[in-house]
Amino acid sequence: MLDKLKKSISLKTSSEEKKKFDQVFSKLFDQYGKSEDPWGLNIHKAKKSIEYVWPLYNNYFKVRVFGKENVEDTPYMIISNHTGQIAIDGMLISTAFAMDVDPPRILRAMVERFFTGLPFIGAWAAEGGAVLGDRQNCVKLLERNQSVLIFPEGVKGIAKSTPDYYKVQSFTRGFFRIALSSKAPILPVAVVGAEETFPYVYQAKGLAKLLGLPALPISPNYFPLPSPIDIYIGKPYEIPEGLSADSPDKDIDKHIFELENIVQTMINDGLKKRREFWGNVKK
Repeated sequence: MLDKLKKSISLKTSSEEKKKFDQVFSKLFDQYGKSEDPWGLNIHKAKKSIEYVWPLYNNYFKVRVFGKENVEDTPYMIISNHTGQIAIDGMLISTAFAMDVDPPRILRAMVERFFTGLPFIGAWAAEGGAVLGDRQNCVKLLERNQSVLIFPEGVKGIAKSTPDYYKVQSFTRGFFRIALSSKAPILPVAVVGAEETFPYVYQAKGLAKLLGLPALPISPNYFPLPSPIDIYIGKPYEIPEGLSADSPDKDIDKHIFELENIVQTMINDGLKKRREFWGNVKK
């Protein structure tokens, strides 16, 4: 799909951008390329993937990143709203943290089990850093000082009808319990603009069940529309003292609700600054 889209809009990478890739990945090779990754990350193939995605990121979606000053040289549990009928948000956030955030890092995106089994796509995602989203994998990655990307809304985030665009769905508790056990700071992220890339028509629940998918939202377009996308990085949410991974739900829920509100506020503020969809959109 990305191949057809890239060809159809004749996006190219400039010599300056290629130089930037070399500079960024010389740092990433030192960090990720010295030993074999148990989950399948291949830093050389990750570089090719990001080079491939970059023209779409930079020239098609014209992604802007705000709040880069909030990111320090430490591993984070990064949480974000899940947005768009086809989830391109993870790809764009991962590109942002590799190319537009200093120091650069490969995000280990936690993905659904069905995604890891998709032909070609599952292997491609693993080589780029994606990992099956279970507790054990997440904890081990954080113990290795790697940053993980989690969408706490789950499938609910991308299976929204049009009236629910940009409304944060309830977060699950699992990510917060992992953060409590690992003591990794939580970094909230909000994505604005991706909901419009694939307009919602209806949810094909019967077909999704037949295909073994958790959801199958139907959109009228095959390629994503060129909606300008903004990524907002909030301030780290420090793990509260006195809580543990075994704390009662009632003690954890207030923090989860607070994080939901933080992300929703970032989205609401971002919507006020959203660029026009049509015309000559500038970064």
